[in-house]
Amino acid sequence: MQFTLITALALASVAVAVPTGGPILPPPIPASQCNTGPVQCCNSVQSAGDPSLTAIFALLGISVTDVNAIVGLTCSPISVIALPGNSCSAQPVCCTNNTFNGVVALGCTPVNLNL
Repeated sequence: MQFTLITALALASVAVAVPTGGPILPPPIPASQCNTGPVQCCNSVQSAGDPSLTAIFALLGISVTDVNAIVGLTCSPISVIALPGNSCSAQPVCCTNNTFNGVVALGCTPVNLNL
């Protein structure tokens, strides 16, 4: 009985320590509504206020005023035309500023490629 209680307490403490995940993303838009350039496939998306981005922003000379903005990292353009091989196994996004050659894309919104 004591072993079960200790195990239950240990599992409960692990459950509390698990992070809740990435940034809270706005609802996805249809790919056809992305009018800022090609839809991007990013390996990850984070809030601009994430402390792990500070060094990247400093190296690129980026000053972010909206810490709640969504930032895409390691992005590449994908075609929104449904051709074989045009898919994104990471996060498809539509970004307002991708002038950093895919290293960072700013002002991103998730995209639903199936709409």
